[in-house]
Amino acid sequence: MGRRRVLRVSRHKFPKLVLDPEVVKELCLRAVSRLPADVRRALEAAREREEDPVAKRTLRLILENARLAAERGRPLCQDTGVAVVFVELGQEVRLVGDLEAAVNEGVRRAYVGGYLRRSVVADPLLRENTGDNTPAVLHVELRPGDEVKITVVPKGIGSENMSRLAMLKPADGRTGVINFVLETVARAGPNACPPLVVGVGVGGTMERAAYLAKKALLRRLDEPNPRPHLRELEEELFERVNELGIGPEGLGGRTTALAVLVEAFPTHIGGLPVAVNLGCHAARHATAVWRPGRGWEVQA
Repeated sequence: MGRRRVLRVSRHKFPKLVLDPEVVKELCLRAVSRLPADVRRALEAAREREEDPVAKRTLRLILENARLAAERGRPLCQDTGVAVVFVELGQEVRLVGDLEAAVNEGVRRAYVGGYLRRSVVADPLLRENTGDNTPAVLHVELRPGDEVKITVVPKGIGSENMSRLAMLKPADGRTGVINFVLETVARAGPNACPPLVVGVGVGGTMERAAYLAKKALLRRLDEPNPRPHLRELEEELFERVNELGIGPEGLGGRTTALAVLVEAFPTHIGGLPVAVNLGCHAARHATAVWRPGRGWEVQA
């Protein structure tokens, strides 16, 4: 008889995490009332370079609204949106309990206890309100390491309704992508509450392109794509979108977009999926990171 093979069990102790719904609750409340620092800086820079007096005044009012919302802990916009929650889960973390239930409980506490507008209906056709803005739209990605990152995005429906997806032909190429993005922003006009953050997803499949476009909205506005050809595409799109002249709140001017952010993924030789997810000027999101022994830390 051959020798028996003994499987050795790793003695590595994986850090254990029970997600506290209060973390999600606090991120919801923070996101609806505070603009991320990079978005605020982009609005301030746009106000300084804007030449149209109406656009300049509109940007000033947007910034004043953001200041008052943060000071008073009040929503930046009456539409406090659908709670879209991104979880990046380190593969070495042992997650205990029901992640989805904890996320939804946190959303419920924020929207009910924080007196936020509850806009989610249980069925898209029957239209009965759930009463607590749940369920959240939850995305979970595995990552190397022992950290957990949660980002809450209260996504307003005005800009979401103006978002689009196209299955272009490979022959359409870069020009086809540019034309589709410009057409989407032009069709949206004032309805998506510009100045916009424009998320663009290219490649993958239909659902992957849409996910990439939404994920792009989480990137810092002052951090271009590290891939040179995508960075050049972002720069060209940003310039051409702002040449549309839609301006803040659709009243004209040079500031239609604060940024255009592109994410790409490998795709089939026969396809070129492209999605555009528009974010309004209240480009709201809040993030916290959990590390073993340190607990949760909210990112500025």
